[in-house]
Amino acid sequence: MKKDRLNVYFDPSLSPELDALAARRKVSKSQIIEAALASYLSPDTADQREAAITRRLDRLTRAVERLERDVTIGNEAVALFVRFWLTTTPPLPDTMREAAQAKGRERYEGFVETLGRRLAKGSALATELSQDVGGVHSEK
Repeated sequence: MKKDRLNVYFDPSLSPELDALAARRKVSKSQIIEAALASYLSPDTADQREAAITRRLDRLTRAVERLERDVTIGNEAVALFVRFWLTTTPPLPDTMREAAQAKGRERYEGFVETLGRRLAKGSALATELSQDVGGVHSEK
């Protein structure tokens, strides 16, 4: 079968890559370009590309939904703690304030160390909460 001859021009930086691929595959550069053009023009390729993009978008959507859930859990946990702390902690007399601030700094440093260890270990509060809530519902 006689093939059409076509002169094409492309970025010269692609030429070494095309030469290397032709040598590796032991085929002519024309065969590689023909296969690439056929793949590009194939209607199946567009469908496959669209399906791949759809799968990736679905995965990203699920990941964003998990992040949104985790942020909501974190925000609610902090809000509940702050409300509880504000409603149950009486004001300190001036004579005890300095000692309480020192103790607060000590506790905060302990909190930061514990948080750092948990983050390094990969332990997540959202996961623990999900497991705890799941356990509570299954016990009922």
